[in-house]
Amino acid sequence: MILACQNISKAFGTTEILKSVSFHVNEREKAAIVGMNGAGKSTLLKIIMNELTPDEGEVILAKGSTIGYLAQHQNLSSEHSIYEEMLTVKQDVIDLDANIRSLEQEMKHAEGDKLNQMLSTYTRLMHEFEIKNGYAYQSEVTGILKGLGFFEEDFHKKVNTLSGGQKTRIALGKLLLSRPDIILLDEPTNHLDLVSIAWLETFLLNYNGAVIVVAHDRYFLDKVVTKIIEVDNAKAQTYEGNYSDFAYKKSMLQNAMLKQYMNQQKEIKHQEEVIAKLRSFNREKSIKRAESREKMLDKIERVDKPIEHSQIHFSLEPRITSGNDVLTVTGLSKAYGNLKLFSGLNFDIKRGEKVAIIGNNGTGKTTILKIINEQVESDGGEIRLGSKVKVGYYDQEHQVLDPDKTLFDELQDTYPHLDNTAVRNILAAFLFTEDDVFKRIKDISGGERGRVSLAKLMLSEANLLILDEPTNHLDIASKEILENAIIHYTGTVLYVSHDRYFINKTATRIMDLTEQNLLNYIGNYDYYLEKKPEVEAAYLGRNTDMNRTTVSGKPGAFPVSSPFRSTDSSTVSTAPDSSSDNKQSWQQQKEEQAKLRKRKNDLKKTEDDIHQLETRNEEIDLLLTKEEIYTNVSKLLELNNEKKEIEGRLESLMEQWELLAAEE
Repeated sequence: MILACQNISKAFGTTEILKSVSFHVNEREKAAIVGMNGAGKSTLLKIIMNELTPDEGEVILAKGSTIGYLAQHQNLSSEHSIYEEMLTVKQDVIDLDANIRSLEQEMKHAEGDKLNQMLSTYTRLMHEFEIKNGYAYQSEVTGILKGLGFFEEDFHKKVNTLSGGQKTRIALGKLLLSRPDIILLDEPTNHLDLVSIAWLETFLLNYNGAVIVVAHDRYFLDKVVTKIIEVDNAKAQTYEGNYSDFAYKKSMLQNAMLKQYMNQQKEIKHQEEVIAKLRSFNREKSIKRAESREKMLDKIERVDKPIEHSQIHFSLEPRITSGNDVLTVTGLSKAYGNLKLFSGLNFDIKRGEKVAIIGNNGTGKTTILKIINEQVESDGGEIRLGSKVKVGYYDQEHQVLDPDKTLFDELQDTYPHLDNTAVRNILAAFLFTEDDVFKRIKDISGGERGRVSLAKLMLSEANLLILDEPTNHLDIASKEILENAIIHYTGTVLYVSHDRYFINKTATRIMDLTEQNLLNYIGNYDYYLEKKPEVEAAYLGRNTDMNRTTVSGKPGAFPVSSPFRSTDSSTVSTAPDSSSDNKQSWQQQKEEQAKLRKRKNDLKKTEDDIHQLETRNEEIDLLLTKEEIYTNVSKLLELNNEKKEIEGRLESLMEQWELLAAEE
């Protein structure tokens, strides 16, 4: 064990973020902390890093262990170049190298004991230099920078001229280069392209230390981690395995807890009904039995109902159906100064397709979407929208939102036909309630802006959705809801994303923007990964137009069969014949239903018999008050004997009723 959190609690004001959170991480173990936005994941990392003090509990690190941390937001400021900034991590190795070179020069002029002493020092320094990987530190720096998406021509750029995402990548590179015993990463994939994410996965899998990561990238979590720590409702629960294992186990646990709760509620309701019935008999023994059951009911340890978190609720549906040809792009080109993004791009999109554009950072994916949406001018080419096409646009920077407007005004001004109640209901579906609707766009988080943009997208009733990184800032639950909405959307979708899980679930076609050209893959992300090596090899070996190259099972394309072929109708099933099992199961079901009907009939008959006897008992009590009866000895004895017999039968019937009621 290299790190342990013991009973960590933290509150901000009256809001309890963490309550008695405990878990541990072993040496070289790869663990993830997951949970909804605002659950306290980043707070927990800051407590581990001693940037926040817990209200209770402690963090225990193994003696002598080192720890490094990458926060979500970096304030990296430096006049160094990218390469120089990375080298600052290796300053001890650089200084050691300088000492060795200096000592080498001094030894040229030394003799005798002084030389022997220098040789001893030289041997010690060289051993230390080797341990610190001194011979390879420069190639290590270069390898990490290239792995994180920087090209050698970028190495000279000043850090202070970089974007926020690039600075985050530099901070990540410095952390990886420092190789602490424990690495803490908060959303490390947010600013990485697909190639860099794959590189980071491999780096972390082979890393000799422990890794704790907060991430919403399910593909990344499945690949890297072997332990999931879920923070939910201020508490933590540990699950062994990757994210898919966790999702399955959590679902099973939730279902079991809900079933246990529902069964107990059913039993409590049943006991309350029995108690009420016993009291309604209004007899001393039945009342005592009711009181006994009430005491037993009070002693039951009540199972809490599993907490169901509020989730966004929406569906996407076009108001009108577009023509079959939705979008045609011909000869599209764009450059910024000497930076040529792409030229001569040609592609078309048909109705109902879900097309993902992927590629490295800086290749121009978002630019293509902005050109189509008339936010950026192209240098050349033509874009044609098909018949009855209405575009709905989701911008990752949310520039389509007015920062000075309230959430309420943003929706009502865009869709003035909506009344106040409708606007509030729609915002509530996206988890904005009460006074939240009067917050200004500029005062809410990135994730909240994303939800406002999704609300506007839903209201647009567009039949062509153009989405730029739609899953950014969404927690996993919200991503799954968006995935489901897109899967069931009957319109057309074109989007840019680096969320491989999202692409795999929603894309029917992938366009890879590489080498300033596009390559089509007719399939999802798994299919793309499977066919990418052979397609790239074929592309490198052929002097053809990349824009019109399509990977699919269609004639005229690369002869690659699709993994999504439907099973041939003539295929004969080899599954064992289960008709006899079904017949037996049906027979058992019929028998159970017959037993249930008999039990209900017996219960009703018993209740009717009790009611009849109680009624007759009351009649006898009334008769015994009449003079003509209590003065007639033979009639009095007859009624008393009947009453005694009724009491005995009632006692027997009530016992029978309790037994039947218990079987319900």
